[in-house]
Amino acid sequence: MRKFKRHALQLVTGGCAVLACGVFVAIAVAITTRGLPAIHWRFFVEQIKLVGAAGGIFYNLIGTFILMGTALAVCAPLAVGLALTHGVYLRGHPLREKLTLLLYLLNGVPSILFGLFGFVVFVKLCGLGKSWLTGGLLVGILILPTVTVALVERIASLPSKYLEAAAGLGLTQAQIIWSVILPQSLGGFITGSLLGLARAAGELAPIMFTATIFAGATIPHGIRESPVLSLPYHIFVLAQDSFDPAVGSKLWGTALTLLGLTMLLSLLALPLRLKIHEEAHHA
Repeated sequence: MRKFKRHALQLVTGGCAVLACGVFVAIAVAITTRGLPAIHWRFFVEQIKLVGAAGGIFYNLIGTFILMGTALAVCAPLAVGLALTHGVYLRGHPLREKLTLLLYLLNGVPSILFGLFGFVVFVKLCGLGKSWLTGGLLVGILILPTVTVALVERIASLPSKYLEAAAGLGLTQAQIIWSVILPQSLGGFITGSLLGLARAAGELAPIMFTATIFAGATIPHGIRESPVLSLPYHIFVLAQDSFDPAVGSKLWGTALTLLGLTMLLSLLALPLRLKIHEEAHHA
């Protein structure tokens, strides 16, 4: 009976995995076949024209990269601090489990709530208005659990002999962190950052009311009332006018660009992710 249950569970989970992969492939194929006709070098170097029916997505790409870079700059030091607190300073402490729970709870918070929080606090109370900085702060907090957990897993997978050897040489805890833990955990940080950026690139809810507009923005020149264009919001607005064939073509081209960007970041993270799991298995 136990063997039957195990095989049944394997069959169900395998079927779910195949179904999920099939849905993803179908979506990717649909976006690719509809978006390829719009892809041309001019599409990436021209700005939006005729309310999206002409032109390209140059400033949308620039704005998306600005938001991603700001999010990473906000997230990186916080993620390193939390990961070291979890893996070093709270080792064997009851608060370690609570920190883990907090990270997973934060990862499960709907992104629209981050957008509402940013709108009330940064846009209204702080008077920043729609700004790339507000969007970067919110997206940085949004991807914080992803980067932190990847770094936590890497620190946990480090062979204990490394730490023991460092301690045997008389290194203090701070010296062990700087000379052993952080250098050896760089792969985990890069993996988490790439996965976090892949998520950040496609997020709309946190930036829709706080950081991005549809047209009229170029390169930001300040932090107050300095919005940017972005790929997700561009897709959102164009989808409402997709009955126009010209707009529909630009819509699918933008969607294909965003899909390619997120897949590229995810694929870059995959080898490092597999390497970390392999090292953890052999440790």
